[in-house]
Parts: sequence; C-alpha cells; structure tokens
Amino acid sequence: MKNWSKRKKILLGLMVLFIAVQAIQPSKNQGSPTGPTDITAAMQVPDSVMTVLKKSCYDCHSNHTTYPWYDNITPVNWWVNHHINEGKRELNFSTFAEYNQRRKAKKLDESAEQIEKGEMPLKSYLLMHGDAKLSEAQQKMLINWFKSAKSGSAGSQATVNEEKEHD
Repeated sequence: MKNWSKRKKILLGLMVLFIAVQAIQPSKNQGSPTGPTDITAAMQVPDSVMTVLKKSCYDCHSNHTTYPWYDNITPVNWWVNHHINEGKRELNFSTFAEYNQRRKAKKLDESAEQIEKGEMPLKSYLLMHGDAKLSEAQQKMLINWFKSAKSGSAGSQATVNEEKEHD
C-alpha cells in the first residue's frame, strides 16, 4: 500500500464511503394513494382527470410513489425523498378531503395556475419521467377541471370541457 498514490487512497476512501452510505435509506412513500380522505372523497373527479393526476402528479402529491430504479442509490434517494415530502406538504391528493373549504379552493386555484404557467409537473421530474409530460389537451382539461372544481361545478362541466378538447 506504500506505493499507492495519495489520489488512489482518496478514491478508495470515497468508494468505501459511497458503499457505506447505501445502508442509509429514507423511508418509502408507499401508503395508499386513494382512500377515505382522497380527493375523490371530497369531489367528483372524472376518470380522465384522475388518470392524468395519477400519471403526472401522484408520485409527489399523494401518499403513494412509484419509485424509479435510481431511487435505490444514496444520495439520489435522499433528494427524491425530500422532493416528495415537499410536494406532499404543498398538496396531498391522498388527504385532500381533510382540507377545509378555503384550503381546498386555494389548492385547486394554485394547481390550475401552476399548470398554466408550465411550473407543474416540474421540469426536473420530467427529465426522468417523460410520460408524465402533459399534452396541451391534458393541460387544458386539468386547468378547466381545477377551476370548475373550485367553483363547485366540477364533474359535468369538466367532462364537457374535456370532450371538446378531444374533438
């Protein structure tokens, strides 16, 4: 080992450290995405809207995440876990029915606004989850539904709007 250069020793030390930290795994977000407090318990959500929400939003905004392969690598999983916890703090579709009416309206309004501005889904999320990218029709459908849900007319109006978007 005397012949090893300083760089090789540092590299070996970093490799040992990298392997050791793999044992430190954050808890997984693998609760039930739906249940008695889910958004569907609070309001009527058309199947087409729910499909898009689950595909593009639920990984970070529900109690259930479908994890990618790279989430098994520390420290990437720490970053992913932080991102999920932050997303759930902002809006959690799995506990949406527990929100008071004012908070529900605010979250629906913010959701529409963030989609309109192209802020959601996050670009960093879309880099590894290309299938979560919203088409223009999906964006309009969600925005229309969030706005109509906020005003209390979700359901039939959202269905009419989404049918118009697909024509």
